Amino acid sequence: MNLGELGDLLYEKPLLALTILAILISVAAGMMAQHRPRLGRTLRNISHLGVVAALLLTVTQIALHNTRSEAALWLDETRQLTVNGSETVVPLRANGHYWARAMLNGEPVDFLIDTGASYTAISKSVASRVGIRKDPADRGVSLVTGNGAIVARLAIADSLTFGSIEAHELPVVVMPDNTTRTETNVIGMNLLSQLASWRVEDGQLILVPRSTPRS
Repeated sequence: MNLGELGDLLYEKPLLALTILAILISVAAGMMAQHRPRLGRTLRNISHLGVVAALLLTVTQIALHNTRSEAALWLDETRQLTVNGSETVVPLRANGHYWARAMLNGEPVDFLIDTGASYTAISKSVASRVGIRKDPADRGVSLVTGNGAIVARLAIADSLTFGSIEAHELPVVVMPDNTTRTETNVIGMNLLSQLASWRVEDGQLILVPRSTPRS
């Protein structure tokens, strides 16, 4: 291996480069310890810091590659949607779903975006917290869930916004709190059908509104 190939290898593997550098500094510190003890101690401390940094980065890298580790889950939760021009880009989470933090009646609520769901659905506790209005014409709607058929109540959300997407006077269904053990709120096709388009591209869900949102 020539110097050029070695340089390319170290450039591609920064952890290896950091470890080698720390070792070289430690060797230099040992060589200078007798003649220049102060400089030797300084170099030794620097080499120790380099080794510790390399170990911490290695542990972090291993944790992030384990999708079930706390570090990977934390990083996954920080992957929020972005706005590119007029398009809202929602990243795919580690659990294989698309999630977005939206403002529902001005309050933050996490939603699963489900293109297979007919309705936008929220839990009864969230509906109460954000002040969802009951639909005067509500006679209930039958839905089939993983726990069987249920009757959900129709209601109206004054606003639901996330990224470049805005919906007003949006019909929603309010799910009974005992439907599931965990609270899951879903954005369904009754909102997505109002968009100009939506598509999945490179593992990202891209939503395009019909017009520029109101300021």
